[in-house]
Amino acid sequence: MKVKKFFWFGTALLLLVLAVVVWWRYYFVFGEGVKAGNLNFLVKKGYLFKTWEGRLIQTGFKTPKPGSLQSNEFEFSVVDDSLAHRLERASGKFVELRYKEYLHALPWRGMSNYTVTAILSIEDDPGHSVLPF
Repeated sequence: MKVKKFFWFGTALLLLVLAVVVWWRYYFVFGEGVKAGNLNFLVKKGYLFKTWEGRLIQTGFKTPKPGSLQSNEFEFSVVDDSLAHRLERASGKFVELRYKEYLHALPWRGMSNYTVTAILSIEDDPGHSVLPF
């Protein structure tokens, strides 16, 4: 009788721990923020789950090592089709995007840990100074 009770308690505890680990790894929002830059591309791709994947090119040349160049790219996924269709029309434009960061990606949420949740602005000419060379 005690062995049966211990088995059911152990099984329930194991399932609870497993559920918490899955939630933590895949559904816990690790961070939120805003990124701005020129939208390089947005494409719908995937073998089984078709997801929207994009890249934002941010301005600046700040690098961790002096004397080297770094491309400031932000790769993201878009879950909402209406946001994706608006971003499709904004390729090459300056955009500001609100995003959520997860610890790990899920196949139906996208290939990136970053998921765009809102478009704050889309501008043709952001008024940033461009170098003459």
